[in-house]
Amino acid sequence: MDGAVGVRLRPLAREDLGRVLELEPQLFGAGAWSRGVYLEELATPGRTYLAAVLDAPDGGELLVGYAGLAAGEEAQVMTVGVDARYRRRGIATAMLEALVETARAGGARSVLLEVRAGDDGAQRLYARAGFRPIGRRRNYYAAEREDAIVMRKVLRGAGPVGSEAAP
Repeated sequence: MDGAVGVRLRPLAREDLGRVLELEPQLFGAGAWSRGVYLEELATPGRTYLAAVLDAPDGGELLVGYAGLAAGEEAQVMTVGVDARYRRRGIATAMLEALVETARAGGARSVLLEVRAGDDGAQRLYARAGFRPIGRRRNYYAAEREDAIVMRKVLRGAGPVGSEAAP
């Protein structure tokens, strides 16, 4: 799967967790997930986790982002994170589009997510992808005592990603 220029999307693997756990506290602070949480998520049926990777100079891969989805009639975006050095290159958008397509293919009628009330950049990203605010969860991010904005994207049957936003 190809995403943003030069970035490939592939399934996130256990072997990626070292890099994910390096990025987690930088991206999510006190709310960072542990290795145990990721191991459980990767082993849970109905979960889809993606890695966004670039070719590294040594011939390997550099994981620059990751994202996850819990399947269901109302699918849930579990996480979206991109290394700060690689932001604003379309990586989060590519991962989000892939997750929405996965949800649609799995029969979801909508996709939900929570985003920090103070993260205007992420809220704009999600709004551009067709998510609309539907509520607020007080102190959802308990460690930081920050509210979450709940956003939903309604999926209207088959079609290309983004077709839901059409009038």
